[in-house]
Amino acid sequence: MNQPLSYVHPQARIAENTVIEPFSVIHKNVEVDEGTWIGSNVTIMSGARIGKNCKIFPGTVISAVPQDLKFAGEDTIVRIGDNNVIRECVTINRGTRASNETVIGNNNLIMAYVHIAHDCVVGDNCIIANAVSLAGHIDIDDYAIVGGMSAVHQFVRIGKHSMISGGSLVRKDVPPYVKAAREPLSYVGVNSIGLRRRGFSSEQIAEIQEIYRVMYMRNKNVSQAMRIIEAELRATAERDEILSFINNSKRGIMKGYTRNQQNGNAY
Repeated sequence: MNQPLSYVHPQARIAENTVIEPFSVIHKNVEVDEGTWIGSNVTIMSGARIGKNCKIFPGTVISAVPQDLKFAGEDTIVRIGDNNVIRECVTINRGTRASNETVIGNNNLIMAYVHIAHDCVVGDNCIIANAVSLAGHIDIDDYAIVGGMSAVHQFVRIGKHSMISGGSLVRKDVPPYVKAAREPLSYVGVNSIGLRRRGFSSEQIAEIQEIYRVMYMRNKNVSQAMRIIEAELRATAERDEILSFINNSKRGIMKGYTRNQQNGNAY
């Protein structure tokens, strides 16, 4: 249902039961699936692919060209899945030739004033809180939570079920299942409350905690800790997820919290 004061380009493909409020603009080469609500003053530019039952709040701009000087006008897209809530004044840029798309999965809550840059990939069931800024080429895995006003460096990966404190500067990869806080960003424990809410057993949580005790609390470097974890700890899906994440980390993982930091010195 299009309000008379909205503009929809005749080449845009909009499901019949999509609601578009007044003063919103939908450009050509846009697809919006059924059940999605688009609030007032939303701009959806060429290359947007938006799934079912999304709620897009006023002031949002989706699929603007990347803020990347290397971008040369190539044909790229933003792909947004189903059941996402995208709050006021969010900006989501389309991809570059590096991957051709920026991707948002399903069931995410993206709060007001978030910026998601080109070639980012956000999984399912994530929460990205107010005024978070994601630089280009960032991967956020399923069920991750990024606290408000955090800034994430380009090419960083944030593991599944992790939780990052508000106001963080994320320069290194954040492994799965952890809580991250302080400056510089550091391991501060396992996200046990979040894991319990999502059905992880006490045994699974205890095993994850033991893995990170080896990684961060035995004064071992990453390679030494990885060998101990692989040799001494029971093989589980969670253990293998952590090992795979660290093995494939391109920027390196964040450090542990140390006594030097407690005394006011950087790690």
